[in-house]
Amino acid sequence: MSDAGLGGRPLLDPFGATLVEDYERLYVEFGIQPLKPLLPKIPNPSAAMRRGVIFGHRDFERIIEAMRSGEEFAVMSGIKPTGEFHLGTLMTVREIIYFQQQGATAFYCIADIEAYEDNGIPFEESEKIAINNVADILALGFDPKRGYIYRQSKEERVKNLAIIFSRGATLATMRAIYGERHMGLYLSALIQAGDILMPQLEDFGGPKPTVVPVGVDQDPHIRFTRDLADRFHSRFKFIPPSSTYHKLIRALDGGYKMSKRDPMSYFTLDEEPSVIAKKIFYAFTGGQPTAEEQRKLGGNPDICPIFDLYLFHFFEDDKDVIELYNDCKCGNILCGEDKARLTRIVTEFVKEHQRKKCQYIDKAREILGVE
Repeated sequence: MSDAGLGGRPLLDPFGATLVEDYERLYVEFGIQPLKPLLPKIPNPSAAMRRGVIFGHRDFERIIEAMRSGEEFAVMSGIKPTGEFHLGTLMTVREIIYFQQQGATAFYCIADIEAYEDNGIPFEESEKIAINNVADILALGFDPKRGYIYRQSKEERVKNLAIIFSRGATLATMRAIYGERHMGLYLSALIQAGDILMPQLEDFGGPKPTVVPVGVDQDPHIRFTRDLADRFHSRFKFIPPSSTYHKLIRALDGGYKMSKRDPMSYFTLDEEPSVIAKKIFYAFTGGQPTAEEQRKLGGNPDICPIFDLYLFHFFEDDKDVIELYNDCKCGNILCGEDKARLTRIVTEFVKEHQRKKCQYIDKAREILGVE
């Protein structure tokens, strides 16, 4: 299946800007399956699953069976070390920790080869960034005793798999999936296929169900890897990896995706709480121009990044999410008071996270083998 859109760029672009306005079309165009029908079968669905933030999957039934039966399974994902943790990376790490808590062995990749090929970040620089990133995931609850954290550039098994997989991919295939790219990004895609399938090598106990939680923009990597798993099944006995897909959180300026080019469109977990508070204060909302109109007409939480922050991250109880949604629609809450409450919740979370993170810097260095 070709992903190419206008101008030869894929509609779902793991290396660029993916804007998804209608998630329903992904079921039809890319064969992603809706997660909602599986919710009753999931032993302990996460908040993101219950709320529809995680909306789709490929072969997740295999993972449900592993969770229910106690069968060995793995979760695999990672981060491109280009900067500090933001809300998108927070979403993925929480999913990894969730699966780890359900019994999975967790594999977390520092994608420094992709950071070099896609962003031109030297390995010496990405190494420093990675220390902070790993300290972040430890502070969030990742258990290193039941997981494996590594850098792509240092993991020979991943690079060896990429070399082997290169015989199973033609230039026409790479162009069809990823669009016209320089060879380094095609190499990066092969490396990521190695990341996804490495948990199934004999070194880690052999073939096992593996789930990859990602934003929907990363689906091309999943489909490419599933194809490679089939092509090389006779040699490795790979089980095609499963995946879950979360929606892309709305930018603070109301856009469909946060952009590092606009610092006011997002915040990181390393920023000063006062700076984050300012960004929330100036954020776009789905509210009316005046308080009077808001009380009379209500707001629109479906386009509101403030509501998204509660939905994705900062309300633990589903009842609170539903109540806020209805209060906004009915005009029972004003945007100013909603922002003030969110600011208190977020700044308290960030302060506590930063305190914990400081305690894990040395452990992060140790895990990455950095002096």
